[in-house]
Amino acid sequence: MTSYYMKRYFNNRTFYKIQSQSIIDNPDQRINDDLSAFTGTALAFSLTFFNAAVDLISFSNILYGIYPPLFIVLVVYSLGGTAISVFLGKNLVNLNFMQEKKEADFRYGLVRVRENAESIAFYGGEENELQLLLDRFRRAFDNLSELLIASRNLEFFTNGYRYLIQILPAAVVAPMYFSGKIEFGVINQSVSAFNHILSDFSLIVFQFQSISAFSAVIDRLGEFDDLLDGNESSLSSQNDSIDGINIIFKSSRSSVSSNGSLTQSDPCMVLEIRNLTLITPRSGNVLITDLTLELKDKDHLLVMGPSGSGKTSLLRALAGLWTSGNGDIIYHVRGSMKLQKSNVSSDEPSDMKLEVEEILQNSKQRRDNGIFFVPQRPYMVLGTLRQQLLYPTWSEDVHHSPNNDAESTVSTSDGVGAKPEMPSTAELIRVLEAVKLGYILPRFNGLDCMHDWASVLSLGEQQRLAFARLLLAKPTLVLLDESTSALDETNEAHLYSQIEAAGITYISIGHRKTLHKFHNKALYISKSEATDSSLRNWELKPTSQISVEESSPFSS
Repeated sequence: MTSYYMKRYFNNRTFYKIQSQSIIDNPDQRINDDLSAFTGTALAFSLTFFNAAVDLISFSNILYGIYPPLFIVLVVYSLGGTAISVFLGKNLVNLNFMQEKKEADFRYGLVRVRENAESIAFYGGEENELQLLLDRFRRAFDNLSELLIASRNLEFFTNGYRYLIQILPAAVVAPMYFSGKIEFGVINQSVSAFNHILSDFSLIVFQFQSISAFSAVIDRLGEFDDLLDGNESSLSSQNDSIDGINIIFKSSRSSVSSNGSLTQSDPCMVLEIRNLTLITPRSGNVLITDLTLELKDKDHLLVMGPSGSGKTSLLRALAGLWTSGNGDIIYHVRGSMKLQKSNVSSDEPSDMKLEVEEILQNSKQRRDNGIFFVPQRPYMVLGTLRQQLLYPTWSEDVHHSPNNDAESTVSTSDGVGAKPEMPSTAELIRVLEAVKLGYILPRFNGLDCMHDWASVLSLGEQQRLAFARLLLAKPTLVLLDESTSALDETNEAHLYSQIEAAGITYISIGHRKTLHKFHNKALYISKSEATDSSLRNWELKPTSQISVEESSPFSS
Protein backbone atom coordinates (compact mmCIF):
# COMPACT_ATOMS: atom_id res chain seq x y z
CA MET A 1 0.00 0.00 0.00
CA THR A 2 2.85 2.39 0.77
CA SER A 3 4.34 1.83 -2.67
CA TYR A 4 0.92 2.27 -4.31
CA TYR A 5 0.23 5.56 -2.52
CA MET A 6 3.77 6.86 -3.05
CA LYS A 7 3.51 6.35 -6.80
CA ARG A 8 0.19 8.21 -6.91
CA TYR A 9 1.59 10.94 -4.63
CA PHE A 10 4.45 11.65 -7.03
CA ASN A 11 2.39 11.09 -10.19
CA ASN A 12 1.46 14.26 -12.11
CA ARG A 13 3.29 16.35 -9.47
CA THR A 14 0.50 15.83 -6.95
CA PHE A 15 3.01 16.36 -4.12
CA TYR A 16 3.76 19.84 -5.48
CA LYS A 17 0.09 20.79 -5.81
CA ILE A 18 -0.67 19.64 -2.26
CA GLN A 19 2.17 21.72 -0.83
CA SER A 20 1.76 24.83 -2.98
CA GLN A 21 -2.02 25.03 -2.58
CA SER A 22 -2.25 23.67 1.02
CA ILE A 23 -4.99 21.24 0.00
CA ILE A 24 -4.68 18.78 2.91
CA ASP A 25 -2.56 18.61 6.03
CA ASN A 26 0.43 16.35 6.64
CA PRO A 27 0.45 13.97 3.65
CA ASP A 28 3.67 12.46 5.02
CA GLN A 29 1.88 11.40 8.21
CA ARG A 30 -0.96 9.85 6.20
CA ILE A 31 1.50 7.80 4.13
CA ASN A 32 3.68 6.72 7.04
CA ASP A 33 1.51 6.45 10.15
CA ASP A 34 -2.02 6.06 8.78
CA LEU A 35 -1.13 3.38 6.25
CA SER A 36 0.72 1.45 8.94
CA ALA A 37 -2.21 1.76 11.35
CA PHE A 38 -4.71 0.82 8.65
CA THR A 39 -2.95 -2.36 7.56
CA GLY A 40 -2.15 -3.51 11.10
CA THR A 41 -5.63 -2.80 12.48
CA ALA A 42 -7.39 -4.24 9.42
CA LEU A 43 -5.46 -7.49 9.82
CA ALA A 44 -6.18 -7.64 13.56
CA PHE A 45 -9.91 -6.97 13.05
CA SER A 46 -10.09 -9.57 10.28
CA LEU A 47 -8.68 -12.23 12.58
CA THR A 48 -10.95 -11.11 15.43
CA PHE A 49 -14.08 -11.29 13.26
CA PHE A 50 -13.04 -14.70 11.90
CA ASN A 51 -12.53 -16.09 15.39
CA ALA A 52 -15.87 -14.60 16.51
CA ALA A 53 -17.69 -16.20 13.58
CA VAL A 54 -16.23 -19.65 14.37
CA ASP A 55 -17.02 -19.23 18.08
CA LEU A 56 -20.58 -18.09 17.35
CA ILE A 57 -21.31 -21.10 15.14
CA SER A 58 -19.85 -23.51 17.71
CA PHE A 59 -21.80 -22.32 20.77
CA SER A 60 -25.12 -21.10 19.28
CA ASN A 61 -26.56 -24.60 18.98
CA ILE A 62 -25.50 -25.45 22.52
CA LEU A 63 -27.15 -22.38 24.05
CA TYR A 64 -30.29 -22.57 21.94
CA GLY A 65 -30.68 -26.27 22.85
CA ILE A 66 -30.42 -25.52 26.58
CA TYR A 67 -32.97 -22.70 26.75
CA PRO A 68 -34.17 -20.76 23.65
CA PRO A 69 -35.40 -17.70 25.64
CA LEU A 70 -31.84 -17.28 26.96
CA PHE A 71 -30.64 -16.93 23.38
CA ILE A 72 -33.24 -14.20 22.75
CA VAL A 73 -32.19 -12.37 25.92
CA LEU A 74 -28.59 -12.50 24.69
CA VAL A 75 -29.47 -10.93 21.33
CA VAL A 76 -31.54 -8.15 22.93
CA TYR A 77 -28.80 -7.47 25.52
CA SER A 78 -26.05 -7.26 22.89
CA LEU A 79 -28.11 -4.98 20.61
CA GLY A 80 -28.92 -2.67 23.52
CA GLY A 81 -25.28 -2.56 24.57
CA THR A 82 -24.19 -1.78 21.04
CA ALA A 83 -26.68 1.09 20.73
CA ILE A 84 -25.57 2.63 24.04
CA SER A 85 -21.89 2.26 23.07
CA VAL A 86 -22.49 4.06 19.78
CA PHE A 87 -24.33 6.85 21.61
CA LEU A 88 -21.61 7.31 24.25
CA GLY A 89 -18.76 7.08 21.74
CA LYS A 90 -20.25 9.12 18.89
CA ASN A 91 -17.60 11.85 19.27
CA LEU A 92 -14.65 9.47 19.40
CA VAL A 93 -14.19 9.26 15.62
CA ASN A 94 -13.87 13.02 15.19
CA LEU A 95 -11.70 13.35 18.30
CA ASN A 96 -9.34 10.63 17.05
CA PHE A 97 -9.25 12.31 13.62
CA MET A 98 -8.32 15.68 15.17
CA GLN A 99 -5.78 14.05 17.47
CA GLU A 100 -3.96 12.59 14.49
CA LYS A 101 -3.94 16.02 12.82
CA LYS A 102 -2.84 18.02 15.85
CA GLU A 103 -0.02 15.62 16.75
CA ALA A 104 1.17 15.69 13.13
CA ASP A 105 1.10 19.52 13.20
CA PHE A 106 3.19 19.50 16.37
CA ARG A 107 5.75 17.11 14.83
CA TYR A 108 5.90 19.27 11.70
CA GLY A 109 6.67 22.32 13.83
CA LEU A 110 9.57 20.48 15.47
CA VAL A 111 10.90 19.45 12.05
CA ARG A 112 10.75 23.09 10.88
CA VAL A 113 12.88 24.14 13.84
CA ARG A 114 15.46 21.52 12.97
CA GLU A 115 15.54 22.51 9.30
CA ASN A 116 15.75 26.25 10.02
CA ALA A 117 17.91 26.14 13.15
CA GLU A 118 20.49 28.64 11.87
CA SER A 119 17.93 31.23 10.75
CA ILE A 120 16.11 30.99 14.07
CA ALA A 121 19.41 31.38 15.94
CA PHE A 122 20.36 34.45 13.86
CA TYR A 123 16.99 36.08 14.56
CA GLY A 124 17.13 35.09 18.22
CA GLY A 125 13.67 33.63 17.76
CA GLU A 126 13.91 30.84 20.34
CA GLU A 127 11.20 32.28 22.60
CA ASN A 128 8.83 32.80 19.68
CA GLU A 129 9.38 29.27 18.37
CA LEU A 130 8.95 27.87 21.87
CA GLN A 131 5.59 29.62 22.25
CA LEU A 132 4.43 28.50 18.81
CA LEU A 133 5.35 24.89 19.54
CA LEU A 134 3.79 24.98 23.01
CA ASP A 135 0.63 26.40 21.46
CA ARG A 136 0.50 23.50 18.99
CA PHE A 137 1.19 21.02 21.78
CA ARG A 138 -1.52 22.63 23.92
CA ARG A 139 -4.06 22.09 21.16
CA ALA A 140 -3.07 18.43 20.91
CA PHE A 141 -3.22 18.10 24.72
CA ASP A 142 -6.67 19.75 24.96
CA ASN A 143 -8.01 17.44 22.26
CA LEU A 144 -6.47 14.46 24.05
CA SER A 145 -8.20 15.53 27.28
CA GLU A 146 -11.58 15.51 25.49
CA LEU A 147 -10.69 12.15 23.98
CA LEU A 148 -9.85 10.71 27.41
CA ILE A 149 -13.12 11.98 28.91
CA ALA A 150 -15.15 10.39 26.10
CA SER A 151 -13.14 7.17 26.44
CA ARG A 152 -13.66 7.16 30.22
CA ASN A 153 -17.45 7.43 29.89
CA LEU A 154 -17.47 4.65 27.35
CA GLU A 155 -15.19 2.51 29.54
CA PHE A 156 -17.52 2.92 32.55
CA PHE A 157 -20.38 1.48 30.54
CA THR A 158 -18.25 -1.26 28.96
CA ASN A 159 -17.03 -2.49 32.37
CA GLY A 160 -20.59 -2.57 33.73
CA TYR A 161 -21.69 -4.40 30.61
CA ARG A 162 -18.97 -7.01 31.18
CA TYR A 163 -19.82 -7.56 34.87
CA LEU A 164 -23.54 -7.97 34.24
CA ILE A 165 -22.75 -10.82 31.84
CA GLN A 166 -21.54 -12.91 34.81
CA ILE A 167 -24.96 -12.99 36.54
CA LEU A 168 -27.43 -12.54 33.67
CA PRO A 169 -27.48 -16.14 32.29
CA ALA A 170 -27.63 -17.66 35.78
CA ALA A 171 -30.55 -15.37 36.68
CA VAL A 172 -32.46 -16.40 33.53
CA VAL A 173 -32.06 -20.19 33.96
CA ALA A 174 -32.23 -20.25 37.79
CA PRO A 175 -36.06 -20.75 37.90
CA MET A 176 -35.66 -23.90 35.78
CA TYR A 177 -33.05 -25.25 38.23
CA PHE A 178 -35.22 -24.60 41.28
CA SER A 179 -38.22 -26.20 39.57
CA GLY A 180 -36.06 -29.30 38.95
CA LYS A 181 -36.13 -29.10 35.15
CA ILE A 182 -32.35 -28.87 34.75
CA GLU A 183 -29.33 -29.92 36.77
CA PHE A 184 -26.78 -27.54 38.29
CA GLY A 185 -24.16 -28.47 35.67
CA VAL A 186 -26.45 -27.15 32.96
CA ILE A 187 -26.29 -23.71 34.58
CA ASN A 188 -22.49 -23.71 34.26
CA GLN A 189 -22.79 -24.91 30.69
CA SER A 190 -25.30 -22.18 29.80
CA VAL A 191 -23.15 -19.48 31.47
CA SER A 192 -20.11 -20.59 29.46
CA ALA A 193 -22.02 -20.72 26.17
CA PHE A 194 -23.72 -17.38 26.94
CA ASN A 195 -20.40 -15.64 27.61
CA HIS A 196 -18.85 -16.99 24.42
CA ILE A 197 -21.75 -15.96 22.20
CA LEU A 198 -22.27 -12.59 23.89
CA SER A 199 -18.57 -11.78 23.42
CA ASP A 200 -19.03 -12.53 19.73
CA PHE A 201 -22.18 -10.39 19.46
CA SER A 202 -20.60 -7.58 21.50
CA LEU A 203 -17.51 -6.96 19.39
CA ILE A 204 -18.61 -3.39 18.71
CA VAL A 205 -19.07 -2.77 22.45
CA PHE A 206 -15.70 -4.22 23.46
CA GLN A 207 -13.75 -2.85 20.48
CA PHE A 208 -15.50 0.51 20.10
CA GLN A 209 -12.47 2.64 20.98
CA SER A 210 -10.30 0.70 18.54
CA ILE A 211 -13.01 0.92 15.89
CA SER A 212 -13.34 4.69 16.34
CA ALA A 213 -9.57 5.15 16.01
CA PHE A 214 -9.63 2.90 12.94
CA SER A 215 -12.50 4.92 11.49
CA ALA A 216 -10.48 8.13 11.93
CA VAL A 217 -7.57 6.54 10.06
CA ILE A 218 -9.94 5.47 7.26
CA ASP A 219 -11.32 9.02 7.07
CA ARG A 220 -7.84 10.53 6.73
CA LEU A 221 -6.77 7.96 4.14
CA GLY A 222 -10.08 8.36 2.31
CA GLU A 223 -9.58 12.12 2.13
CA PHE A 224 -6.07 11.56 0.80
CA ASP A 225 -7.24 8.92 -1.67
CA ASP A 226 -10.03 11.19 -2.98
CA LEU A 227 -7.46 13.94 -3.53
CA LEU A 228 -5.18 11.60 -5.50
CA ASP A 229 -8.13 10.36 -7.59
CA GLY A 230 -9.31 13.93 -8.10
CA ASN A 231 -5.90 15.01 -9.36
CA GLU A 232 -5.86 12.17 -11.89
CA SER A 233 -9.38 12.97 -13.10
CA SER A 234 -8.65 16.72 -13.30
CA LEU A 235 -5.58 15.94 -15.39
CA SER A 236 -7.69 13.82 -17.72
CA SER A 237 -10.34 16.53 -18.07
CA GLN A 238 -7.64 19.14 -18.61
CA ASN A 239 -6.15 17.10 -21.46
CA ASP A 240 -9.62 16.84 -23.03
CA SER A 241 -10.24 20.58 -22.69
CA ILE A 242 -9.05 23.34 -24.97
CA ASP A 243 -8.35 25.54 -21.92
CA GLY A 244 -4.99 25.55 -20.18
CA ILE A 245 -1.41 26.11 -21.23
CA ASN A 246 -0.36 23.73 -23.99
CA ILE A 247 3.25 22.49 -23.85
CA ILE A 248 4.54 21.13 -27.15
CA PHE A 249 7.84 19.48 -28.00
CA LYS A 250 9.13 19.86 -31.57
CA SER A 251 12.04 18.09 -33.17
CA SER A 252 14.03 19.13 -36.23
CA ARG A 253 12.16 16.41 -38.11
CA SER A 254 8.65 16.75 -36.72
CA SER A 255 6.63 18.03 -33.79
CA VAL A 256 3.97 16.44 -31.65
CA SER A 257 1.16 18.52 -30.18
CA SER A 258 -1.81 17.56 -28.06
CA ASN A 259 -4.00 17.05 -31.13
CA GLY A 260 -1.48 14.66 -32.69
CA SER A 261 -0.42 16.95 -35.54
CA LEU A 262 3.06 16.83 -37.09
CA THR A 263 4.91 19.94 -38.25
CA GLN A 264 8.46 20.89 -39.20
CA SER A 265 10.70 22.70 -36.72
CA ASP A 266 13.29 25.45 -37.25
CA PRO A 267 16.67 23.84 -36.33
CA CYS A 268 17.94 27.13 -34.83
CA MET A 269 14.89 27.65 -32.63
CA VAL A 270 15.02 26.68 -28.93
CA LEU A 271 11.82 28.06 -27.43
CA GLU A 272 8.63 29.72 -28.64
CA ILE A 273 5.95 31.27 -26.45
CA ARG A 274 2.72 32.11 -28.24
CA ASN A 275 -0.08 34.23 -26.75
CA LEU A 276 0.62 33.06 -23.21
CA THR A 277 -1.73 34.38 -20.55
CA LEU A 278 -0.79 33.21 -17.07
CA ILE A 279 -3.15 33.26 -14.09
CA THR A 280 -2.77 32.06 -10.52
CA PRO A 281 -4.22 28.56 -9.95
CA ARG A 282 -6.48 29.35 -6.99
CA SER A 283 -7.39 33.05 -7.04
CA GLY A 284 -7.45 33.45 -10.84
CA ASN A 285 -5.45 36.70 -10.82
CA VAL A 286 -3.89 37.56 -14.19
CA LEU A 287 -0.09 37.76 -13.95
CA ILE A 288 1.00 37.94 -17.60
CA THR A 289 -1.16 38.80 -20.60
CA ASP A 290 -0.65 37.58 -24.17
CA LEU A 291 3.12 37.00 -24.00
CA THR A 292 4.77 36.10 -27.30
CA LEU A 293 8.50 35.63 -27.85
CA GLU A 294 11.09 33.45 -29.58
CA LEU A 295 14.42 32.21 -28.32
CA LYS A 296 17.07 30.85 -30.69
CA ASP A 297 20.53 29.37 -30.22
CA LYS A 298 22.88 31.85 -28.53
CA ASP A 299 19.90 33.88 -27.32
CA HIS A 300 19.94 34.47 -23.57
CA LEU A 301 16.90 36.04 -21.96
CA LEU A 302 16.86 38.05 -18.73
CA VAL A 303 13.45 38.30 -17.02
CA MET A 304 13.01 41.34 -14.76
CA GLY A 305 10.23 43.05 -12.91
CA PRO A 306 9.05 44.08 -9.43
CA SER A 307 8.42 41.49 -6.74
CA GLY A 308 5.09 39.76 -7.24
CA SER A 309 4.85 40.55 -10.96
CA GLY A 310 4.99 36.88 -11.98
CA LYS A 311 8.61 36.26 -12.95
CA THR A 312 8.98 32.97 -11.08
CA SER A 313 5.43 32.03 -12.07
CA LEU A 314 6.52 32.30 -15.71
CA LEU A 315 9.28 29.76 -15.01
CA ARG A 316 6.72 27.53 -13.27
CA ALA A 317 4.64 27.61 -16.43
CA LEU A 318 7.70 26.87 -18.58
CA ALA A 319 8.53 23.93 -16.30
CA GLY A 320 4.94 22.63 -16.53
CA LEU A 321 4.18 23.22 -12.84
CA TRP A 322 1.47 25.77 -13.60
CA THR A 323 -1.07 25.17 -16.33
CA SER A 324 -3.61 27.83 -15.36
CA GLY A 325 -4.15 30.16 -18.28
CA ASN A 326 -3.90 29.65 -22.01
CA GLY A 327 -1.38 29.79 -24.82
CA ASP A 328 1.39 27.62 -26.25
CA ILE A 329 4.89 26.89 -24.93
CA ILE A 330 6.90 25.16 -27.67
CA TYR A 331 10.26 23.52 -26.99
CA HIS A 332 12.43 22.72 -30.01
CA VAL A 333 14.38 19.51 -29.51
CA ARG A 334 17.41 18.74 -31.64
CA GLY A 335 17.00 15.59 -33.70
CA SER A 336 14.23 13.05 -33.19
CA MET A 337 12.25 13.34 -30.00
CA LYS A 338 12.26 10.31 -27.77
CA LEU A 339 8.91 9.18 -26.39
CA GLN A 340 8.31 6.80 -23.55
CA LYS A 341 6.66 3.91 -25.33
CA SER A 342 7.18 4.22 -29.05
CA ASN A 343 8.43 6.54 -31.76
CA VAL A 344 5.87 8.80 -33.39
CA SER A 345 5.02 8.11 -36.99
CA SER A 346 2.45 9.62 -39.27
CA ASP A 347 0.24 6.53 -39.18
CA GLU A 348 -0.18 6.46 -35.39
CA PRO A 349 -2.37 9.47 -34.56
CA SER A 350 -4.30 7.69 -31.81
CA ASP A 351 -1.14 6.89 -29.88
CA MET A 352 0.46 10.30 -30.22
CA LYS A 353 -1.95 12.12 -27.94
CA LEU A 354 -1.44 9.49 -25.25
CA GLU A 355 2.32 9.88 -25.54
CA VAL A 356 2.15 13.66 -25.37
CA GLU A 357 0.03 13.46 -22.21
CA GLU A 358 2.78 11.42 -20.64
CA ILE A 359 5.40 13.95 -21.75
CA LEU A 360 3.46 16.88 -20.36
CA GLN A 361 3.24 15.23 -16.94
CA ASN A 362 6.65 13.64 -16.77
CA SER A 363 9.60 15.66 -15.48
CA LYS A 364 11.99 13.00 -16.74
CA GLN A 365 10.81 13.58 -20.32
CA ARG A 366 11.43 17.29 -19.94
CA ARG A 367 14.99 16.60 -18.80
CA ASP A 368 15.54 14.01 -21.52
CA ASN A 369 14.51 16.60 -24.10
CA GLY A 370 17.13 19.06 -22.90
CA ILE A 371 15.32 21.39 -20.47
CA PHE A 372 16.82 21.98 -17.02
CA PHE A 373 15.73 24.11 -14.07
CA VAL A 374 17.93 25.67 -11.36
CA PRO A 375 16.03 27.27 -8.44
CA GLN A 376 17.30 30.02 -6.14
CA ARG A 377 17.72 27.55 -3.28
CA PRO A 378 18.90 24.27 -4.83
CA TYR A 379 17.48 21.02 -3.57
CA MET A 380 20.04 18.94 -1.67
CA VAL A 381 19.21 15.24 -1.85
CA LEU A 382 19.80 12.76 0.95
CA GLY A 383 22.98 11.03 -0.12
CA THR A 384 26.64 11.44 -0.96
CA LEU A 385 28.37 14.30 -2.74
CA ARG A 386 28.47 12.11 -5.83
CA GLN A 387 24.71 11.73 -5.69
CA GLN A 388 24.32 15.50 -5.32
CA LEU A 389 26.21 16.01 -8.58
CA LEU A 390 24.38 13.29 -10.49
CA TYR A 391 20.92 14.46 -9.39
CA PRO A 392 18.48 14.38 -11.15
CA THR A 393 19.84 13.20 -14.50
CA TRP A 394 21.34 9.93 -13.29
CA SER A 395 19.39 9.45 -10.02
CA GLU A 396 18.12 6.01 -11.03
CA ASP A 397 21.51 4.78 -12.20
CA VAL A 398 23.46 5.92 -9.15
CA HIS A 399 21.41 3.71 -6.81
CA HIS A 400 22.24 0.65 -8.91
CA SER A 401 25.92 1.52 -9.38
CA PRO A 402 27.43 2.91 -6.18
CA ASN A 403 30.90 3.53 -7.62
CA ASN A 404 29.50 5.07 -10.78
CA ASP A 405 32.71 4.72 -12.76
CA ALA A 406 31.00 2.38 -15.20
CA GLU A 407 29.52 4.15 -18.17
CA SER A 408 25.76 4.11 -18.51
CA THR A 409 24.11 5.35 -21.67
CA VAL A 410 20.64 5.43 -23.10
CA SER A 411 20.78 6.42 -26.72
CA THR A 412 18.67 6.72 -29.79
CA SER A 413 19.74 6.71 -33.38
CA ASP A 414 19.89 10.51 -33.35
CA GLY A 415 21.36 10.90 -29.93
CA VAL A 416 18.46 13.12 -28.91
CA GLY A 417 16.08 12.30 -26.13
CA ALA A 418 19.07 10.31 -24.88
CA LYS A 419 20.62 10.45 -21.45
CA PRO A 420 24.32 11.47 -21.58
CA GLU A 421 26.92 9.04 -20.37
CA MET A 422 27.23 8.90 -16.62
CA PRO A 423 30.25 11.00 -15.68
CA SER A 424 33.30 9.28 -14.26
CA THR A 425 34.88 10.26 -10.97
CA ALA A 426 37.51 12.30 -12.82
CA GLU A 427 34.80 14.23 -14.66
CA LEU A 428 32.95 14.94 -11.44
CA ILE A 429 36.12 16.31 -9.86
CA ARG A 430 36.83 18.38 -12.99
CA VAL A 431 33.37 19.99 -12.96
CA LEU A 432 33.68 20.79 -9.24
CA GLU A 433 36.90 22.61 -10.01
CA ALA A 434 35.20 24.38 -12.92
CA VAL A 435 32.65 25.92 -10.54
CA LYS A 436 35.38 26.65 -7.95
CA LEU A 437 34.26 23.96 -5.48
CA GLY A 438 37.32 21.73 -5.69
CA TYR A 439 38.27 22.63 -2.12
CA ILE A 440 35.30 20.76 -0.63
CA LEU A 441 36.70 17.35 -1.68
CA PRO A 442 39.41 17.16 1.02
CA ARG A 443 37.02 18.87 3.42
CA PHE A 444 34.52 15.98 3.12
CA ASN A 445 36.94 13.13 2.31
CA GLY A 446 35.98 12.69 -1.33
CA LEU A 447 32.78 12.12 -3.25
CA ASP A 448 31.25 9.25 -1.30
CA CYS A 449 30.71 10.75 2.14
CA MET A 450 27.24 11.29 3.63
CA HIS A 451 26.23 14.62 5.15
CA ASP A 452 23.25 16.90 5.59
CA TRP A 453 24.38 18.99 2.63
CA ALA A 454 21.81 21.75 3.12
CA SER A 455 23.40 22.40 6.53
CA VAL A 456 27.11 21.91 5.87
CA LEU A 457 27.23 23.90 2.61
CA SER A 458 26.54 27.62 2.46
CA LEU A 459 23.84 28.86 0.07
CA GLY A 460 26.54 30.15 -2.27
CA GLU A 461 28.20 26.72 -2.31
CA GLN A 462 24.85 25.07 -2.93
CA GLN A 463 24.23 27.38 -5.89
CA ARG A 464 27.64 26.54 -7.37
CA LEU A 465 26.88 22.84 -6.85
CA ALA A 466 23.64 23.34 -8.81
CA PHE A 467 25.67 24.82 -11.69
CA ALA A 468 27.93 21.76 -11.54
CA ARG A 469 24.84 19.56 -12.03
CA LEU A 470 23.87 21.77 -14.93
CA LEU A 471 27.26 21.49 -16.64
CA LEU A 472 27.21 17.71 -16.24
CA ALA A 473 23.69 17.36 -17.69
CA LYS A 474 24.49 19.53 -20.77
CA PRO A 475 20.88 20.60 -21.50
CA THR A 476 19.76 22.63 -24.50
CA LEU A 477 17.88 25.16 -22.38
CA VAL A 478 18.18 26.04 -18.70
CA LEU A 479 15.80 28.11 -16.56
CA LEU A 480 17.64 30.03 -13.83
CA ASP A 481 15.55 31.49 -11.00
CA GLU A 482 17.89 33.98 -9.30
CA SER A 483 20.38 31.13 -9.22
CA THR A 484 23.38 33.34 -8.41
CA SER A 485 21.74 35.55 -5.77
CA ALA A 486 24.08 34.32 -3.01
CA LEU A 487 27.26 34.72 -5.09
CA ASP A 488 29.62 37.63 -5.50
CA GLU A 489 29.89 39.26 -8.92
CA THR A 490 33.16 37.50 -9.75
CA ASN A 491 31.76 34.02 -9.17
CA GLU A 492 28.54 34.99 -10.92
CA ALA A 493 30.43 36.09 -14.03
CA HIS A 494 32.55 32.91 -13.93
CA LEU A 495 29.50 30.60 -13.81
CA TYR A 496 27.69 32.40 -16.63
CA SER A 497 30.82 32.18 -18.76
CA GLN A 498 30.98 28.42 -18.07
CA ILE A 499 27.41 27.70 -19.24
CA GLU A 500 27.77 30.02 -22.24
CA ALA A 501 30.98 28.24 -23.24
CA ALA A 502 29.10 24.95 -22.98
CA GLY A 503 26.66 26.20 -25.65
CA ILE A 504 23.65 26.21 -23.33
CA THR A 505 20.81 28.65 -23.94
CA TYR A 506 19.52 30.12 -20.70
CA ILE A 507 16.66 32.17 -19.29
CA SER A 508 17.47 34.02 -16.07
CA ILE A 509 15.42 35.80 -13.46
CA GLY A 510 17.44 38.43 -11.64
CA HIS A 511 17.55 41.97 -10.28
CA ARG A 512 21.26 42.76 -10.52
CA LYS A 513 22.28 45.17 -13.24
CA THR A 514 25.48 43.15 -13.65
CA LEU A 515 23.37 40.42 -15.27
CA HIS A 516 22.67 42.55 -18.33
CA LYS A 517 26.01 41.77 -19.96
CA PHE A 518 25.36 37.99 -19.84
CA HIS A 519 22.10 38.28 -21.81
CA ASN A 520 21.16 39.70 -25.19
CA LYS A 521 17.41 39.95 -24.59
CA ALA A 522 15.45 41.36 -21.66
CA LEU A 523 11.81 40.79 -20.74
CA TYR A 524 10.35 43.25 -18.25
CA ILE A 525 7.09 42.22 -16.54
CA SER A 526 5.09 44.82 -14.63
CA LYS A 527 2.41 44.11 -12.06
CA SER A 528 -0.97 43.56 -13.69
CA GLU A 529 -3.10 46.02 -11.71
CA ALA A 530 -5.31 47.29 -14.51
CA THR A 531 -8.99 46.40 -14.45
CA ASP A 532 -8.75 45.42 -18.10
CA SER A 533 -6.85 42.12 -18.03
CA SER A 534 -6.42 42.20 -21.81
CA LEU A 535 -3.83 45.00 -21.59
CA ARG A 536 -0.27 43.82 -22.18
CA ASN A 537 1.93 44.14 -19.07
CA TRP A 538 5.30 43.15 -20.52
CA GLU A 539 7.99 44.54 -22.82
CA LEU A 540 10.76 42.74 -24.68
CA LYS A 541 13.88 44.45 -26.01
CA PRO A 542 17.63 43.81 -26.49
CA THR A 543 19.71 44.36 -23.37
CA SER A 544 21.93 46.68 -25.40
CA GLN A 545 19.09 49.20 -25.35
CA ILE A 546 18.89 49.20 -21.55
CA SER A 547 21.04 51.69 -19.73
CA VAL A 548 22.52 50.39 -16.48
CA GLU A 549 21.96 53.83 -14.93
CA GLU A 550 18.20 53.65 -15.40
CA SER A 551 16.22 53.23 -12.19
CA SER A 552 13.70 51.17 -14.14
CA PRO A 553 14.92 48.71 -16.77
CA PHE A 554 12.47 50.08 -19.30
CA SER A 555 11.78 53.76 -19.52
CA SER A 556 8.24 54.63 -20.46
